[in-house]
Amino acid sequence: MATVKEFAKYTENEIVPLESLQVATQGDVHARARVLLVEDDNALRRYVEVTLQRAGYEVLSAADGLEAMKLALTSAVDIVITDAMMPNLSGHELSRFLRNSPQLSHIPIIFLSGMEVKEDSREEEYADAVFSKPVAAEDLTECVAELLLGRK
Repeated sequence: MATVKEFAKYTENEIVPLESLQVATQGDVHARARVLLVEDDNALRRYVEVTLQRAGYEVLSAADGLEAMKLALTSAVDIVITDAMMPNLSGHELSRFLRNSPQLSHIPIIFLSGMEVKEDSREEEYADAVFSKPVAAEDLTECVAELLLGRK
């Protein structure tokens, strides 16, 4: 279980009260969307999971790329948010797998990177969007909504 200090380190640059996030209604396009969240850091995974749930998304969580690959193959996933570097199977390898799988290649992918993101980086090869950590809750939920709308 994450401590308040661990949880706060991801929000220290920009604190966004969860209550201020737009909560989806039943009629919203993204209200039924299922997000596959892949992050090996427990505190960050929980923070993003709660943020997405408050915005109205259903969230499936995985601690590494291998677990995420299994979920992607067995669950109807609408979008993937993945850390770049993880044990067992990295976010890059997971993204390559998704893009090369005919039944999964349409799924939008958002990368969360612990390193500063540079243009034409490796992350951009398979990702629809890339964020450096810590990511602002509002920016992430806006990006998810935009990618889902673009897919419809």
